[in-house]
Amino acid sequence: MRLKHIKGSSEKIEKSEFVIKNPTEYKGVWHKLFNNNNPIYIEIGMGKGKFIYENALNYPNINFIGIEKYDSVMVRAVEKIEEKPLSNLKLIRMDATNIQDVFEHEIETIYLNFSDPWPKKRHAHRRLTSPIFLEKYEFITKPNYHIIQKTDNMGLFEYSIISFNNNGYKINELSLDLHNNNPINNIETEYEEKFKNQGKCIYKIDVTK
Repeated sequence: MRLKHIKGSSEKIEKSEFVIKNPTEYKGVWHKLFNNNNPIYIEIGMGKGKFIYENALNYPNINFIGIEKYDSVMVRAVEKIEEKPLSNLKLIRMDATNIQDVFEHEIETIYLNFSDPWPKKRHAHRRLTSPIFLEKYEFITKPNYHIIQKTDNMGLFEYSIISFNNNGYKINELSLDLHNNNPINNIETEYEEKFKNQGKCIYKIDVTK
């Protein structure tokens, strides 16, 4: 993925009080950081943060954690939360490959929005719904957790359905054209808004295990 470099983004992220610099220290005890026992939802690959921020704004009784590895997009999420801070939203700069080092049996919902599809077969293990990642999610979540995925990539969507089925997940919701199904309380990401305006289909799946 080629992203435009934004001057000073790394420094701004490093200085922000809303970005957790030592996330491994909270493994298993994130409720202490939020100072409550509310459910914890995470978004892996939050991009500029529109989706995670609006969720935190609309659902104050849920704690949200946005995860992003690219400084040039994460800095926009930092700017949002610094302009109007929310006590139920924290950010982490990291690669999700190591997510099991940060959480342990405490996450109730995982959002995967417009993730990199990694279309080549040799890169399938990098997809965020690959068996490798599903095993990591088992470690970080509570029982009956949700994974909610939205994508414009049919290949990734089909792969995810097969992966979920092969690994014992129950499908709660499946949409092959989300916006033509009149979704209720659907919060859009930046990509989703762009693709919708272009007339592209948005695929969504919600699974539980």
